[in-house]
Amino acid sequence: MLKKIFGHWLIVLVALIAAAAFVPGIEVQDTNAWIAFAVMAAVLALINAIIRPILSFLSCGCIIVTLGLFMVVINAFTLWFSAEIAQNWFGIGFYVEGLWPALLGGIIISIVSFLLSLVFYGGED
Repeated sequence: MLKKIFGHWLIVLVALIAAAAFVPGIEVQDTNAWIAFAVMAAVLALINAIIRPILSFLSCGCIIVTLGLFMVVINAFTLWFSAEIAQNWFGIGFYVEGLWPALLGGIIISIVSFLLSLVFYGGED
């Protein structure tokens, strides 16, 4: 169980690094970037485990009408919200500067996480 949790956290960590590398509005301004990425990955994993299912349930009508595309908006919100929590509660310098970086970052994180999960777990998740 702990091995699987660590594996998911590591996948989210790599996905966050990819998003920060490719999206201009996602920045890490901390003296030790690895700690910022590690804390942000933990916060994002918790938000995805707790708040994302609630948001998905509450917006299931929008998700159905848009054929699932509204999930991109939910992913963007969870990324932005996680960055705000990491900044305000933990003092981590991980910044998502606006709607478009959040949308693009959410897409990149979703794609990278999906691909890495396929590689490491073979779709057994």
